[in-house]
Amino acid sequence: MSRGLVTDAYEQLTAEGYLRSGRGSGTWVGAAARAARPQAHDLAPRAPGARVDFVAGTPDLSLFPRAAWAAAQRDVLTDLPHQELGYPDPRGLPRLRTALAGLLARRRGVVADPERIVVVSGVAQATALLGFALRARGMRVVGVEDPGSPQHTALYAAAGVACVPVPVDGEGLETERLRASGVRAATVTPAHQFPTGIAYSARRRAELLDWARSVDGIVLEDDYDGDFRYDRAPVGALQGLDPEHVAYAGSVSKSLAPGLRLGWLLVPRAWTEEVVELKRTMDLGHPTLDQALFARFVERGDYDRQLRRCQRAYRERRDALVAALGKHFHGAEVSGIAAGLHAIVSLPARHGPRERFLARMTAAGVSVRPLTDYAHGAAPEEDVRLVLGYAHVTPARIHEGVRLMAEAAAA
Repeated sequence: MSRGLVTDAYEQLTAEGYLRSGRGSGTWVGAAARAARPQAHDLAPRAPGARVDFVAGTPDLSLFPRAAWAAAQRDVLTDLPHQELGYPDPRGLPRLRTALAGLLARRRGVVADPERIVVVSGVAQATALLGFALRARGMRVVGVEDPGSPQHTALYAAAGVACVPVPVDGEGLETERLRASGVRAATVTPAHQFPTGIAYSARRRAELLDWARSVDGIVLEDDYDGDFRYDRAPVGALQGLDPEHVAYAGSVSKSLAPGLRLGWLLVPRAWTEEVVELKRTMDLGHPTLDQALFARFVERGDYDRQLRRCQRAYRERRDALVAALGKHFHGAEVSGIAAGLHAIVSLPARHGPRERFLARMTAAGVSVRPLTDYAHGAAPEEDVRLVLGYAHVTPARIHEGVRLMAEAAAA
């Protein structure tokens, strides 16, 4: 049997959690049962028959700024040099990368060098690119938040990287558990953790960066809902504290529309070249017209105006949801509402068991998701905690939906 075959087998078993290894300490049997498995959930699954759909992660697509977008499109089609219609730099148009560097430094506190920005088709591609880069370096296991985004797990799996779920508490990812896992890479949502809605504490951010430095590792910061904070100033990006150990990913999926498939990935200097080459191999670069159009949109201040417009609308809908829950579900606890597009609603035990409650909601024509859909471990059946998305639902429909929920729960 060849040495290469044995090495590949060990790497695969380690990636799947059956083995663990450490520098200078050999290889031993791991707790495979703890390894995360990709979950078959869409980013925003629809419920076609539902009267009211509280799916999380969906913006109000009617807020898309059609007039401003059309004006920017006309300008771009008139002014774009012919040579920019050729195969693009896989990092993206210099004009857009420069605009993004200014935008992200100003709004998110990012250390943004245009040469280290890669324009991508959303955070999904950013995650996949980093997954392939990790695998190329032999880092075949990554820590993910628990509860967390099923998409992170699925995207890493597609890149041949296994995931280890690491619990999230009231301050963020439990860094001691992360350190004990033996991984050298982790993906986090520190501005507005998905789905719990917490913002990572300053202490936990510092601990996470200390861990990354100590293992010569990397953190992928998915800046989930980072622009949408309602009651306090936005929390600065983790990347701004250590740009050499944090890769930063964001997109316009919530601020404009997910169908645009437009985002960005800022990578540490030591990772830039290989990520750019992976992007080149994957799709030869992002569509030029879309990049030029968004650059114009940012430069003219249209994007800032759009963010303010969305914040006003989503704050109103958040307040409508909190008011409706207070009226119809006495004793309910609502959390994660300082930012983002969804809320966590914990209902009193009398509304359980959970599966019966969910069945009643379905029968009433209200689509809701339990928090357990985003967790890797089981929860007691009497634990009824819901993830309710509100951004795409009008205040009137929110009140109607919560009323229907209350009537069904009391039946």
